[in-house]
Amino acid sequence: MEISNESAIKKPKRLTSVVWNHFERVRKADICYAVCIHCNKRLSGSSNSGTTHLRNHLMRCLKRSNYDVSQLLAAKRRKKEGGLSLTAINYDEGQRKEENIKPTILKFDQEQKKDEPINLGSIRFDQERSRLDLARMIILHGYPLAMVNHVGFKVFVKDLQPLFEVNSAIELDCMEIYGKEKQKVYEVMSRSHGRINLAVDMWTSPEQAEYLCLTAHYIDEDWKLQKKILNFVSLDPSHTEDMLSEVIIKCLMEWEVGHKLFSMTFHDCATNDDVALRVKEHFSQDRPLLSSGQLLDVRCVGHVLNLIVQDCIEALREVTHKIRESVRYVKTSQATLGKFNEIAQQVGINSQQNLFLDCPTQWNSTYLMLDTVLEYKGAFSLLQEHDPGYTVALSDTEWEWASSITSYMKLLLEIIAVLSGNKCPTANIYFPEICDIHIQLIEWCKSPDDFISSLALKMKAKFDKYWSKCSLALAVAVILDPRFKMKLVEYYYPQIYGTDAADRIKDVSDGIKELFNVYCSTSASLHQGVALPGSSLPSTSNDSRDRLKGFDKFIHETSQNQNIVSDLDKYLEEPVFPRNCDFHILNWWRVQKPRYPILSMMVRDVLGIPMSTVAPEVVFSTGARVLDHYRSSLNPDTRQALICTQDWLQTGLEEPNQSSPHQSSPHPAIPLAIEAN
Repeated sequence: MEISNESAIKKPKRLTSVVWNHFERVRKADICYAVCIHCNKRLSGSSNSGTTHLRNHLMRCLKRSNYDVSQLLAAKRRKKEGGLSLTAINYDEGQRKEENIKPTILKFDQEQKKDEPINLGSIRFDQERSRLDLARMIILHGYPLAMVNHVGFKVFVKDLQPLFEVNSAIELDCMEIYGKEKQKVYEVMSRSHGRINLAVDMWTSPEQAEYLCLTAHYIDEDWKLQKKILNFVSLDPSHTEDMLSEVIIKCLMEWEVGHKLFSMTFHDCATNDDVALRVKEHFSQDRPLLSSGQLLDVRCVGHVLNLIVQDCIEALREVTHKIRESVRYVKTSQATLGKFNEIAQQVGINSQQNLFLDCPTQWNSTYLMLDTVLEYKGAFSLLQEHDPGYTVALSDTEWEWASSITSYMKLLLEIIAVLSGNKCPTANIYFPEICDIHIQLIEWCKSPDDFISSLALKMKAKFDKYWSKCSLALAVAVILDPRFKMKLVEYYYPQIYGTDAADRIKDVSDGIKELFNVYCSTSASLHQGVALPGSSLPSTSNDSRDRLKGFDKFIHETSQNQNIVSDLDKYLEEPVFPRNCDFHILNWWRVQKPRYPILSMMVRDVLGIPMSTVAPEVVFSTGARVLDHYRSSLNPDTRQALICTQDWLQTGLEEPNQSSPHQSSPHPAIPLAIEAN
């Protein structure tokens, strides 16, 4: 029914329902009507009619903006419950055309802020900013690009902000963000005075495609350890070692950091040495490098330790199978479990650990299963006598093997957990842990049990291959730790090398001096009219009136060798710094930089070497590193953009918490699946 000749009236009382924000109350004669401000439809506005019919109309009104009325009603209910209330919401047609939302006044009903309004000010909707925010969210959390086409997502966005137009070409937005973030990373690394340490990782896909991931590790000007994924490249199925080195060289040239390359860490010891050699030959100018090249070609310690663990698991495969079947049998029924617990009590076993089955792809769970079962050894031995259905009992010899190998796995687990749990894994932390493993392997090889000794020899062969490549780099890094210096090398090497220890220690001493001398010679070019790094003297190269620039050069040239030699000698001759749990090596060197200007340059590069490239979330995995189905299905450029940008954005979020060196990163940089071998 249409009404004409109406006149607006003053409300006899305040209209408390938020629904009245969308209606105007008018009167004709003695009858009141509610006129929708969106479509001008007239409904009963009598106080006896309530507001239910008005709410129902708003839910169906086609000309109403897509502001969700249910939110208004929910806010009204929260007000009654003492929560947050909306006291005024205005949204007229003219403002919708201008994409501008009027100020919203919020009021908290808490006692201490009663009747104290908070004005959020004018909020103008920005389509482009929201579009890029959506792209960043997709990149950061690894959401599929197709999510913008999902019906549920479209409905959610439309109800949240009707003005936002979802861009189906979200891939272009992601590529735009990638370009901007890449430029930022490029500028940061270009400004850095330190060297770049490159981690080279190989990945596969469920379709057996292969990828090359290059990650730059370096210590920045604030003495913070940084990590940036530079490239995630699809490899040709028929690629060779020559092609691999060419891909690496091309990527480094693209980033223009080849001249800054200090070391390369490869995941697998089986990688051909020629790859690092070819890259070295291409970028061979003005780069500090030991004559043996051991600082250039480093191998991943996490990988070799996992290989050693795999030898343990393989040697114990049949015994482990019996143990799994034994646990299954005991847990098949409550009656069997109850009988087993009674036997355990009879033999005096009071373990608080419950029997469980391991996850075969996570070797730390296999260790925990073995360790728990060993506590119930006596109960399992008696179970065979009391239960004829139990047919997978272990022999005494098998129990001894399980005990010995479990002790090996325990040591490896503890060391890997320490190394992978460090938030700031500088290169100095690895030497003592690796030396402990080396010493234990030597002892295990002396076992009178042929089974154990043969296993130990197999493990040591893999370890020796790693040690021959990386021992010098490990030693140089720990010498630059003021808590140890040469003392830790002098402590461990006699236990490892016996009578040959003195010669080995001399090799390490000569190696670090040789590296330091290279830094001395290459640093000369930095001082042509420029103050020494860390010096309090300003540069005078831009002052045309300075007639003593030649004198500065004379002082530098005549005192350089003496100062540089004393720089390293002074550090080594001073007493070691006391060991304590609060020590942070990068903070120490940041403070000591003025005392050791050249040595500190070397320290930044050496401590930044990634001795392990295994991510903490997969450190105990027994499978290969496999990219997930979603990422492997993308085209190569998009895949690289999403993976690299995700890493860069996550790094930006984690930086405020980097001060804690023992906190692990909560997010993996690359979505992956672990595929069992």
